Amino acid sequence: MYERFVYCPRFEIPIALGLDLSFPILSKLLFNIDGVEISKEDELRLKEIKNKRVLYLSNQPSDLEPIIAYYVANKIGTRFHFMASRSIFNWGFGLVGEVIKRVGAFSVITGRLNRKAIKTAKQILAEKDGKLVMYPEGMVSGENDNLASFMPGVAQVSFWGLEAALEKDPNAELWIQPSFVKYKISGSRDSILADIETSLSRIEHKLKLYPGGRTLLRRFLTVGRVMLEETEFELGIPRSETEGKDFDYRLGRARHTALNLAASILNVKFHESDNAIQKLRLLFMSLDSLEAGSPLSSTPKNLTDQNIRRAKQLVDTAYAFIITKPKNLIQWPSAERLMEWICSFEKHIFGKTEARARKAHVVVAPAFSVAPYYKTYGSNKKEAIQSLLTEMRKEMEILLERGKKESEPIVPPYSVGLDLQIG
Repeated sequence: MYERFVYCPRFEIPIALGLDLSFPILSKLLFNIDGVEISKEDELRLKEIKNKRVLYLSNQPSDLEPIIAYYVANKIGTRFHFMASRSIFNWGFGLVGEVIKRVGAFSVITGRLNRKAIKTAKQILAEKDGKLVMYPEGMVSGENDNLASFMPGVAQVSFWGLEAALEKDPNAELWIQPSFVKYKISGSRDSILADIETSLSRIEHKLKLYPGGRTLLRRFLTVGRVMLEETEFELGIPRSETEGKDFDYRLGRARHTALNLAASILNVKFHESDNAIQKLRLLFMSLDSLEAGSPLSSTPKNLTDQNIRRAKQLVDTAYAFIITKPKNLIQWPSAERLMEWICSFEKHIFGKTEARARKAHVVVAPAFSVAPYYKTYGSNKKEAIQSLLTEMRKEMEILLERGKKESEPIVPPYSVGLDLQIG
């Protein structure tokens, strides 16, 4: 039986060195990553933080970003500590947890920082060259060309870390290092399109759809429409309530219906103003807590395995309809966006998907100091947290735009037919 929570990360040199040497092979075998690329300019920026106290920020479109951050640390000759979702420690019957806790990872519940996790983060950042990796989105977003709203906890941890450091050294500084991971599908244009065609045809066959003379983008939208219609029926949404409504409205209705049904199973309470991302975070927190064996106090005591599976299925359904935004796909139909849709379709229809071969491109901004924001923190914590969070967001949005330029549309944008107008 593996540990419920891991709060004492450590570095065991033999394991770390073994991972360093085997990274290219393991990342390909386990995750189908063909390599990590960092420009010379960005590598020089990263080397500037080697001997500094740093909070390293990254986007989180998948579960793989901690692995990419591990590579970045090794590339510049240092080590990072990681806050990792407790569920990751369960991968491979706990084997993954046994390894990553020996190379700097400690566990947290998605969206939930408890006292021990906070204490661990403060201890790491109190060290002269302590480095902690955090993900401001607070969840796997599923979208590489987008950023979910940021959690204020990441700014709060920055201030707590600097406070702990100043107790040891009155001249201590803490630096924020924004980064962004952009994945690029491997292969030639022809080979990628062939893979997309094969995968899409398999999905169409399952749904009893026939491509006819439709363009590739129109076929994607058709699959999405049929999936939505089937989901509306399964969720019990009356046809009379969606008749004549546009696609975005229907997506939103299905999304929120699925989230609300999952919440009723798990006894999660939403505010009326909560958007889909905020609801998802609360549900992820509840499900992660259950999986970790430490359910929330509000979670029903008599939940069956069937109840939990149903709640997860509903969350997955809502998640699929958050990722599949027609306007985004039509405006910029890159190989990566098309594959995000394919993977979402496959998981929804077949219950599983597989990672396509891709390369990770890491872009970074110049690190900036927390010190100017800390001056405000003493007198107005709320304002300081919001100001720091805004700066983090601004820098990472700039990196997002840089990352987007790594890929181009693989089919003509807006090629959906003259009878369909979106965006």
